[in-house]
Amino acid sequence: MNQPTRTVGAAELQPQPLAHATALPAHFYVDAGAGSRDTRAVFARHWQLACHVSRLAGVGDHVVLEIAGVPIIVLRSDTGTLRAFHNVCRHRAGPLARCDGLGAKALRCKYHGWTYGLDGVLKAATEMKDVPDFDVSSIRLPEARVQLWQGLVFVALGEAPPFDELVAGIDARLGAGHDLASLQFHHRTHYDVACDWKAYVDNYLEGYHVPHIHPELNKLLDYRSYVTTTMRWHSLQFSPLESGDGLYGSGEALYYFIYPNTMLNILPGRLQTNRVLPLGPGRCRIEFDFYYRAPAGDEDAEAAGARRAADLAFSDDVQLEDVTICEDVQRGLASGSYQAGRLNPLRENAVHHFHELLRADYRHDAGIA
Repeated sequence: MNQPTRTVGAAELQPQPLAHATALPAHFYVDAGAGSRDTRAVFARHWQLACHVSRLAGVGDHVVLEIAGVPIIVLRSDTGTLRAFHNVCRHRAGPLARCDGLGAKALRCKYHGWTYGLDGVLKAATEMKDVPDFDVSSIRLPEARVQLWQGLVFVALGEAPPFDELVAGIDARLGAGHDLASLQFHHRTHYDVACDWKAYVDNYLEGYHVPHIHPELNKLLDYRSYVTTTMRWHSLQFSPLESGDGLYGSGEALYYFIYPNTMLNILPGRLQTNRVLPLGPGRCRIEFDFYYRAPAGDEDAEAAGARRAADLAFSDDVQLEDVTICEDVQRGLASGSYQAGRLNPLRENAVHHFHELLRADYRHDAGIA
C-alpha cells in the first residue's frame, strides 16, 4: 500500500560510513512521492541502457524506450552514426514510432503525418505549405546523448556523469575473455514485480541471500570466494563458477551493476542485460535480454540449443525466486513495522554503495550541500 509523502530530513540523506551504515528508510520505497523524486533526481540525470548495437545494425533501424517519463527513439541515422531523439512530434506531441523497427527511411508522426529525416530535422508538414512564417527546416526533434560501449548503447537525457567514469575499469577486467560486442541477441523476456525498483536493485546487489533464496544457483557458485567491489558508478560481484557442460561450463560469474538501473550478468559465452524500470508506486518491470556467443563451425547445433534452453529455464527459476522475496520485502517495507536495519559491511557493501549514490542524488535534488 502506498503511503503519504513525508518530508525528507537532511540528516537521513547524509553520507554514512560502511562500518556503521543502515539501509534506506522504508518511506523511500513506499511514499506516494518516491516515484516522482526518483524520476527527477535519478533517472533524468544518469545514463540508461537502451539496447545492444546489433539491434541497430542497418540505417533506419530503431528502438523505442522511455527515460524519466520522456519517450525516446534511438536509431542508426547513417552507417556510422547512432542518434537518440525525443519520440515526441513538435506539432502536437504525437509519437514518431510506437515500437522497435527496421530500415525506416524517415520518422513520420502517427498523429498528423509530420515527417522528420533520420537527422531529426522536419522535412514535411502536411497541409502547412501556405502557412505564413512557418519554416519547416527550423524545426527539429530534441536530441539526447548516445554512447556505444562494449556493443551496448546507452542514452542520457542531458546532465549525466562522463561516460568514461561510469564504466572505468570494466574493459580491463573483462579483457579478451569476454567480447560482449560479438555476442548475438537471442531472447527477451520481462517480469512485472510488485516492489519498488530500488528494492529489486538492493536484492541484486548482494550475494548474502544466495544460500537462502537460490539453492540451485548456490551449488554453482563458490560462496566462500564471492567478492564484491565498488567503483565510482558501478559495482562488481564475482564468483568462481562450476556449472558443468550442460549449462555454462566452468569459469567465472561476473555480475556488474551500473548506476542507477543497469545489470550485466556475464558468464562463459553468455551475456544477460537487465533493465529495472519503475512502473509506478510499488511496482517495477525487469527487462531481460539474452545474448550468446555465435556457434563455432564444428559445434553441435543441437547441443548448443539445448544449453541455451537450459540457461533460459534456469534463469527463469532464479528470477522467480528473486521476485518472490522482493515482493515479500516490499510488503514488509509498507507494513509500518520496519525501521532501517544495519548493513553487513562484508556482504552488503554494494547495497551501501547504491544507497550512497541515491542519497547524493536526493541531496542534489533537495538543494542540500
